[in-house]
Amino acid sequence: MNIPANLRYTASHEWVRSEADGTLTIGITDHAQGALGDLVYIELPEVGRKVAAAEACAVVESVKAASDIYAPVAGEITEVNKPVAEAPEEVNKDPYGAWLFKVRPVEPSAVSNLLDARAYEASIGDE
Repeated sequence: MNIPANLRYTASHEWVRSEADGTLTIGITDHAQGALGDLVYIELPEVGRKVAAAEACAVVESVKAASDIYAPVAGEITEVNKPVAEAPEEVNKDPYGAWLFKVRPVEPSAVSNLLDARAYEASIGDE
């Protein structure tokens, strides 16, 4: 299973990459896409939406199930990846390249409270 060391993670299987401009890029992990199976639909949040940490703000659907995607930190949605919504299978092909949305965090240091790769790997060991 692929768990890049340069990313942060949530217990609900989102990955988070800090960008140079202070935003955070969010997607779903390799583990999540594998558990869901072939994705057929992605509903992205609206740009400008304010989200609370752990608030459901997007949805991914597969042939097996639908799953909420949660904001890893409080902030404002600054960008969404419309091409991935039109081709959800891209998440299955490259979960760490096919991001879903970007957030400008209210508190930039909040990302340090998320799981590092080792902690995320330990958290999914029991699944």
